[in-house]
Amino acid sequence: MTEAAPPVAGPAATGWRGRLSRWQQIIRYYQAGIVNLAFGYGLYAALVALGVAAYPAQAIAHVLGMGFNYVSYSRHVFREAGPAKLRFVGSYAVNYALSVATLAGLKQVIANDYLAGFLAAVIVSAINYVALKYLVFNRTAA
Repeated sequence: MTEAAPPVAGPAATGWRGRLSRWQQIIRYYQAGIVNLAFGYGLYAALVALGVAAYPAQAIAHVLGMGFNYVSYSRHVFREAGPAKLRFVGSYAVNYALSVATLAGLKQVIANDYLAGFLAAVIVSAINYVALKYLVFNRTAA
């Protein structure tokens, strides 16, 4: 892994260094997200394959994935921010509700539990980035 440019504050944050830093963070988010998705979706798919219904499988995978995700996001993506465990748990509670609602909506049009679960995870990931960046791993949110 290469070190990202240090966070830029003030007027320079809107310049090319600020934009580069934001893009590097988004890239790190999706790098970690791919690993997190593999872990969480892999667990979800394994539970569905074992006969667990979609919603309980999603709940179990979400709770176990939360700890895994905290480590990857706090150490790889938002490493310049301080610890934010309680805000992270709160964010993931909202994230879970959004994920369940998205899964329920997708299951109305997609009969395949695997595909519906995968698409729900992808859709909710963009919203999760915004929540993590501005509400969880934000020094001013503390």
